[in-house]
Amino acid sequence: MTELVSVKELTHFINGEAVAGTSGRFGDVYNPSTGEVIAKVPLATKEETQHAIATAQAAFPAWRDLSVARRAQVILQFRNLLEENKEKLIDIICSESGKTVEDAKGEVTRGLESVDLAIGAPHLVKGEYSVNVGGGINAYSAKYPLGVVAAISPFNFPIMVPLAQTSMAIAVGNAVILKASEKVPMTALFVSELWKQAGLPDGIWTVVNGDKDAVNELLENPAVQAISFVGSTPVAKYIYETGAKYGKRVTALGGGKNNMVVMPDADLEQVASAFIGAAYGAASQRCMAISTLIAVGEDTAERIVAILKQKIDALKVGVYTNPETDFGPVISQQSKEQVLAAINRGEQEGAVVVCDGREAEITKNSNGFFLAPTLLDHVKPGMEIYEQEVFGPVRNVVRVNSLDEAITLINSHELANGVTIFTNDGLASRKFTTEIDVGMVGVNVPIPIPVGYYNFAGFKGSRFGEGHMFGPDQARFFTKTKTISERWLSPAENTGSTFAFPSNNS
Repeated sequence: MTELVSVKELTHFINGEAVAGTSGRFGDVYNPSTGEVIAKVPLATKEETQHAIATAQAAFPAWRDLSVARRAQVILQFRNLLEENKEKLIDIICSESGKTVEDAKGEVTRGLESVDLAIGAPHLVKGEYSVNVGGGINAYSAKYPLGVVAAISPFNFPIMVPLAQTSMAIAVGNAVILKASEKVPMTALFVSELWKQAGLPDGIWTVVNGDKDAVNELLENPAVQAISFVGSTPVAKYIYETGAKYGKRVTALGGGKNNMVVMPDADLEQVASAFIGAAYGAASQRCMAISTLIAVGEDTAERIVAILKQKIDALKVGVYTNPETDFGPVISQQSKEQVLAAINRGEQEGAVVVCDGREAEITKNSNGFFLAPTLLDHVKPGMEIYEQEVFGPVRNVVRVNSLDEAITLINSHELANGVTIFTNDGLASRKFTTEIDVGMVGVNVPIPIPVGYYNFAGFKGSRFGEGHMFGPDQARFFTKTKTISERWLSPAENTGSTFAFPSNNS
């Protein structure tokens, strides 16, 4: 007899408590490793989203007026709770995203970096003060929270990205509404309980589950002051343009077509190991995953492809409960079909299939959304597999004749999230880091993701707006600066009207 899987009905989290959806619409939440539905997530109506926004708006003034040091204490307690509940978090992440345990551990660790930075918010929101700028006037600037802000997060990092989008926003005094991906809502709801336990006032952290109806209300509602988005480039562009139309501050991070340039002098065994993890980890469902290896020189290309084939063939695809698994399934059957179609088109356009993951052994015995790693060689600009970001375990090798050709190739692409170079030549490295037009650059590192206290964002079609996701720029993005000129007059100083603006010469 087939064992029935218990399907639970999820909620929203509004005003400090779980709130059942009222729309009557639900989305399926899958365990990607089994293909089974494990939960039903409510999809909020416009009215439900409006209610959540109004609740957050009502809670905001008291949180804004609390001292920044007191707010930091709540953030610290929240961080401690994340540590205490790490194993439970990892289990939830794995069950709804299909990630391996090690990958989920790494995600939680990186998410904690954003919380750590938020604990230091008192330092980041300090203003400036100048004495006697003119005529006995002192001038100073001060940072104030915006009010209600919203974060719209993707499926591929159920906790790291939401923490990066929201921790600083809360620390500097805002009320935050998170619209988590409807594919991975359980992590966000669990985090909601931790915020409550940490002492965050009701209404300051809200989770509204939903689809485009909820998103559009967040974009259009005048009470929402800022939007932080991470997702695909077409949607990022829509979020940015719509949010800006309604007068909001928006940062929208889109896709990445990240390259690893391999110079002839590089240690190719080290390069291959670096590429494997950077390219295929999390089933390649990372905006910072290496999509394309650009080999400089035919000899370099031939040697690195041979090494890669051997290493890729040894990778194990499977469920997260198996400790020998290198990576798990993609997020959905639809995603799997899109990746398969991309591989087929690449082959039709002339790419050479070095490693073929279209018929993974595990798919014969599982209903999970599995694909084995695929590597395509002799990929060229203009091929769809090169131009488009593919969110699944198919990676490319492009062959060029020089570093200049590699730089030109990368700089001509519309996406410019991350790039890395492997070389032992300092001059080549300096030329590369100077001339490359990409937001995040690495030298001899697999993935050029900065640590949490540095800003994170790409260029061109990988970012819309001027904000960043990680880093100290978050404090700027989620605050507004007032500049105050102040003068205290005694009766003896009343010298009548003046028609000139006071200056330091006055």
